[in-house]
Amino acid sequence: MAAAAGQWRSRLGREGRASLAAFLMGASVAALPVALGSPPGLLAAPGLRGRLAFVLHVAGVNAALLLLYPRPLYRIAVRACFLGFAFGCGLLLSAGRSAWRHFGWYICSLSLFHYSEYLVTSINNPRSLSLDSFLLNHSFEYNLAALSSWVEFTLEKLLFPELKQITWLSTVGLLMVIFGDCLRKAAMLTAGSNFNHIVQNEKSDTHTLVTSGVYGWFRHPSYVGWFYWSIGTQVLLCNPICLVGYTLASWRFFRERVEEEEITLIHFFGEEYLEYKRKVPSGLPFIRGVKVEL
Repeated sequence: MAAAAGQWRSRLGREGRASLAAFLMGASVAALPVALGSPPGLLAAPGLRGRLAFVLHVAGVNAALLLLYPRPLYRIAVRACFLGFAFGCGLLLSAGRSAWRHFGWYICSLSLFHYSEYLVTSINNPRSLSLDSFLLNHSFEYNLAALSSWVEFTLEKLLFPELKQITWLSTVGLLMVIFGDCLRKAAMLTAGSNFNHIVQNEKSDTHTLVTSGVYGWFRHPSYVGWFYWSIGTQVLLCNPICLVGYTLASWRFFRERVEEEEITLIHFFGEEYLEYKRKVPSGLPFIRGVKVEL
C-alpha cells in the first residue's frame, strides 16, 4: 500500500500535488456549516456570521497558499483553490433546500471538470502541463456560452420558477454530465502521453495510435465525452434556450475539430489510421470525420 501511494505521488508530480492540496483547501469551505453549527443551507441565507466566516476562510486559505508555495506554484495553487472553493460552494447549495439546489449540482460539475483536466494532464503528460491545462481560458466563445447559461437560469428562475424545479430532468442532466466527464477522463488516461489539449501538427517520437479501451468504442472518445457533458449541463439547469444553442455550437465545433485532427492523424499514421477509421465510428452524432477515398 505504501509503495503504491509513493508511486502515485511520483506520477502526480510537484505541480499536481500542489494543485490537489489547494483544491482540497478551497473545497473545505463546505465544512463551514459544521464548524459554525449551522444548517447546510448556510450559503443560501448566510447572515452576518456566515458572511464573515466565508471572508475569513478565503483570506486564510489564500494566506496559507502564499506561505506554502513560491510564485510559479502559487499561480497553479490559486486556480486550483478557486475551483475547489467553487466546488465546496456547489456542495452547500446542493445540500440546501433552496431553489438554487440544481445550480449547486451544476457548479460542482463545472468546477470538477476544469480541475480534473489539469490533474489528469499532470499524471498523463506532464511535459504539456501549463496553466492553460485548467481550460479556464479555453476561448471567448466558451466563456460567453457559460455566462449565457447563468443568465438564462437566473432569468427563468425569476420568471418561471417551476421550470427550475423539474428534479427528474435535472437528474437526467446530472447523469449525462457524469457520463460525459468520466468518458473524457477515461480517454485521457487511456491515451496517456499521446493526449494533448492542443492538436499536434508534428509527430513526436513517442506518439502512437491508441485503439484500445474506450478508443475501441469511439475514435474520439474525449470529444464524445465533452459533447455530452456540455449538453448535459443545460439539461441539468433546465435551460431550453441554451440547450439548443449548446447542442448546435458543440456539434459544429467538434465537426470542424474532428476533421482537422483526422487530417493530422492520417498524415502521422497513414493506412494504419485509415483502417482504424473504417472499423470504429467517431462517436459523435452525424459526424463521420474527414472524407477520404477508402
